[in-house]
Amino acid sequence: MSSKIKTISTIGIMGFGAFGQLMARHLQPHFALRVCDPGNAPATDTAGKGLRPATAAEVAACDLVILAVPVPAIPEAIAALRPHLKAGAIVLDVGSVKIGPARAMQATLPDDVEIIGTHPLFGPQSARDGLAGLKIALCPIRGRSTPRIAAFLRHVLKLKVIVTTADAHDREVAMVQGLTHLIAKILVRMEPLPRTMTTASFDLLMQATEMVRYDAPNVFIAIERANPHAKAVRYRFFALAEEMRLFLEHGDGRLTETAEAPVNDQPVMA
Repeated sequence: MSSKIKTISTIGIMGFGAFGQLMARHLQPHFALRVCDPGNAPATDTAGKGLRPATAAEVAACDLVILAVPVPAIPEAIAALRPHLKAGAIVLDVGSVKIGPARAMQATLPDDVEIIGTHPLFGPQSARDGLAGLKIALCPIRGRSTPRIAAFLRHVLKLKVIVTTADAHDREVAMVQGLTHLIAKILVRMEPLPRTMTTASFDLLMQATEMVRYDAPNVFIAIERANPHAKAVRYRFFALAEEMRLFLEHGDGRLTETAEAPVNDQPVMA
């Protein structure tokens, strides 16, 4: 690394969807923001340190650059930013999976740029009452800025920071998010569901469903297809569900605690 930016004063954001807007709201009191999203350009906002719409080149000129685009759009975003990034800049993504984006950033970003993979383990719905106590995963890829980024997230935004690797992240999230989103999708398709004569446990299940119901479709596709560990989790879940169906319908056999997962599973980028 030829140089390191000692003070982060400007942050560039590529993408201004629901999560990009959530980030901007919490970062604007602390940093000047430059946002590039041709399909959803933000209005200039002078509150806090200020926010204004920008070109990809202007975003790339910032001290820290956040890729807030869908996972499949990360290579295109990198291509637009790459010629304009300054030495020592920090680039991070906020995708729901980490192995694919980490490889893409490491392979195509300049060697003098630091890289951190991140996954905020929340969204606009779960963060509607604030960020304090919510979790974010950090996956250091290149450079030494992870500790200071983590310190800001912990002490200023009051987030719980989990430092991990891209592979360890995807293994756990394959179950944590993979199953949550899968079950929520199925429950939504089973509507209308009871809303009056319900139990506390059912209400909690519906609350979890509502928290992800309106996520963009590309989020679900990334969680289920771009995570190389998600397919094995799905296979295990469906195998156990089928075992339960047979047990309930035929009343013979016994329920086991585990189901075999497929081998040689390969990632599919959504």
